[in-house]
Amino acid sequence: MTFWALVTNRTDLLCNGLLGQSVISARRDFGSFHSSNVQELLGTLKAGNYVPPSLPFDLPQFLYGNGNLPSFGQEMRKKHFLLEEETTFINHGAFGGTLKDALDVAQEWQVHIERQPLRFYDRELLPHLVFVTKRLAEFVGCSPADLVLVSNVTMAMNCVVRSQDLKQGDTVFMLNVTYGAVKKLLQQVCEKRGATLQEESLEFPLLGPSQIITKVKESLQPGTKLAVFDHIPSNASFINPLPEIIDICHKRGTKVLIDGAHALGVMDLKLSSLGADYYTSNCHKWFCSPKGCAFLYVKQELQNSLQPLVISHGFGFGFSSEYIWTGLKDYTAFLALHTVLDFWESVGLERIRGYIKDLVSQAVDLLVNRWKTGLLAPREMFGSMACVRLPDCLLNNGYANYEQAEIIQNVLYSQYNIEVPIKALGGKLYVRISIHIYNELKQYQKLADAIEEMTQE
Repeated sequence: MTFWALVTNRTDLLCNGLLGQSVISARRDFGSFHSSNVQELLGTLKAGNYVPPSLPFDLPQFLYGNGNLPSFGQEMRKKHFLLEEETTFINHGAFGGTLKDALDVAQEWQVHIERQPLRFYDRELLPHLVFVTKRLAEFVGCSPADLVLVSNVTMAMNCVVRSQDLKQGDTVFMLNVTYGAVKKLLQQVCEKRGATLQEESLEFPLLGPSQIITKVKESLQPGTKLAVFDHIPSNASFINPLPEIIDICHKRGTKVLIDGAHALGVMDLKLSSLGADYYTSNCHKWFCSPKGCAFLYVKQELQNSLQPLVISHGFGFGFSSEYIWTGLKDYTAFLALHTVLDFWESVGLERIRGYIKDLVSQAVDLLVNRWKTGLLAPREMFGSMACVRLPDCLLNNGYANYEQAEIIQNVLYSQYNIEVPIKALGGKLYVRISIHIYNELKQYQKLADAIEEMTQE
């Protein structure tokens, strides 16, 4: 066989992902990359033909299926998180908390990259991103060809909303619990294009999921172009009844965009069967990846109409290619997802969610009984966060506002070293507690004591 025949044969194998590490293709589909057959590797190759690239170093091993799992709470925090002991940290919902094992792996990737940057970015990066995308897609229940990695949910929401063909006479629908940054995005885009932004208000405390379903059913107009919902609203922290909401929207010809920033890790996601047209979630919140890691899911039939915020070498080569490379940056948070996935799979999804559910119930009972108050919504509507009403004696002039909430939150931080947000909802003050596997009941006891002391003062 001649030299060029050998090269051609090897290139065919490379392009079809059949040579392990040699999944790094010699064909250049876009830009200068030697490994750019992204769409092929993600979507068209049969599972049995895909061979993932070899990793340049060994990843941490979590052998927790054998019963040697650290106890949830303080032991788990010391072993797998970097949180300081002196702070009562019950605000995971704000910016998450990274698994220190994943942070170590991200830093190891950074060192590996700098040993030979051109080799990594030109030949290794894209196949590794394909590999981790495939694993994450399996975890959230969708095809890897329908999911792209992005830096955060805000970026994903911008991609979807700015890609909508909105014009004068069109309507976009949202609830008053929509995340503040997303509200601003929707307001700006609708104002610029002459579309109408319809905001409907929920009354608190919620009586149950049917209250939300009825609100959408009674207020969503047929032909509304886009409806935007939070899977778990950041301020109010209840779980939206998405299947029912999505069904109402689709029957009225409305596309649905779900902001699932707080969902990955907490909810059992099956995106292909959920039915949302667009869905995005952060990996760096409840899933505990390094910061700057999220995903965007888009139904296949809508992918061609979506425009990336950053136009780079992959533009015009398909949905995955357009998002996988957005210029030179630190991609190591994406690559560290292997370790995050390994951790969750080794510890066990049911064990993690079971501990969180039990501790939420205990913490809610403790606070409600100590303060003689109530919840923002029925207990079964909460996942890993819950909003518990503060005693009314903390209200100024009988009606809660943002300034009062901020004062109490700052006092809890500065005087008690408790990191937890206070929310003003429906004229009442609520504390939004977060519960993860490193939290313990005694942290919520400290919160109960602090609020009682504040009421006495």
